Amino acid sequence: MKLPLPIVYPENSHVSVLLPVYNEAKYIDACLNAIMTQDYPLNDLEILVIDGGSTDQTCSIVSSLASQDSRIKLLDNPHKLQAHALNYGLQAARGDIIVRVDGHTIIETDYISTCVQLLKKWAQHGVVNVGGPMRPRGQTTMGWAIAAATSSPFGIPTAFHHSSHPQFVDTVYLGAWPSVIFKYLGGFNPSVNVNEDYELNYRIRQAGGKVYLSPTIRSIYYPRQTFRALFQQYYQYGIQKARMLRQHPAALRLRQLVAPAFTIALFGLPILAFFSQCLGVLWIIILGVYIVISTLAAARATTAIQRQATPTQRPKYWHVVFAFAIIHISWGVGFIRSMLSRYIYIKK
Repeated sequence: MKLPLPIVYPENSHVSVLLPVYNEAKYIDACLNAIMTQDYPLNDLEILVIDGGSTDQTCSIVSSLASQDSRIKLLDNPHKLQAHALNYGLQAARGDIIVRVDGHTIIETDYISTCVQLLKKWAQHGVVNVGGPMRPRGQTTMGWAIAAATSSPFGIPTAFHHSSHPQFVDTVYLGAWPSVIFKYLGGFNPSVNVNEDYELNYRIRQAGGKVYLSPTIRSIYYPRQTFRALFQQYYQYGIQKARMLRQHPAALRLRQLVAPAFTIALFGLPILAFFSQCLGVLWIIILGVYIVISTLAAARATTAIQRQATPTQRPKYWHVVFAFAIIHISWGVGFIRSMLSRYIYIKK
């Protein structure tokens, strides 16, 4: 199905912000206050917080803020998964434009107005999703190491993680869409949860729409703060990416095969080396090249991130090297496991 392009927007577009949350008590107050203090017209904004059964103080904080600001509504997500939360938000949304925000994110004051302006500006070019780059900020030494690794093109080659140039892309961080596209394409796909944004953007591109990345759409993202949490996160990403590619094989990009191929080589070649000495040599070469490139990329990423971190939280380059390895191996293991079995169900 093709989208009815170009999209025509009302002069005063009503915006619905969708905010899926689960146990976000640490960040939700700052996140919501950033949304509540946007420079967008107050009467043209609603904030839908969709909670997946939080067991901390998230709901009480949201309810308290909602009692002070009638634009905030707290919705329930009994399915818990993020994609379901977004779909519940879409059902309740009244806006002409849908803007997604995550609980770990603090958006700049002009975030929503910039999204709306860019959607309208680029409508004639078929753009139906705009978003900005992900700009991570650590809170611990390991958090800053993770921020450095995820901001490096060596760590994650997706444009929104490291690019500072406006461009058409496959996907963006968060996103803003005209609500009408969901009537044509349906909502988010729960079967690829945590990869639902990429899957939606693939359907958008297949339907003739374009996705636009702009550095003028600014926000701060608080990533995982421990290596264990980082491993769990990217392991899930690998699983869900494989599930998405089984549904949409044409969405495959070469960069998505690099981490699985490296993981197979890293763990498979030492075993095969018992049968062929050449494979053992190949393993040493691959590992050596990876270490050299990883070290150089880590040194560059560490230098960039140290300008932002406090002196006591600045990571060493080897922290970032370790973060690179965790991202690549966990993503690769998750991807391979999911590809090998179509029937694995992993609880988030």
